[in-house]
Amino acid sequence: MKKEKLVRKHKISIALNEKEYKVLNNYIKKYRIKNKAEFIRKITFTYILKEFDKDYPSVFSNDDFNN
Repeated sequence: MKKEKLVRKHKISIALNEKEYKVLNNYIKKYRIKNKAEFIRKITFTYILKEFDKDYPSVFSNDDFNN
């Protein structure tokens, strides 16, 4: 059985104000990022996965470590 390709067929667009746009473009230039869409996907999903990890229930509560 062949693996299904992960085809990106859903588009999302965002609007930035002038300051946000300049900051993003300066960062992209400074770090010589060649693929803006890949970069935005990477930082977006890094953030999402961190939040999921933070929200994931654990065996221990935070109180167990504060004593």
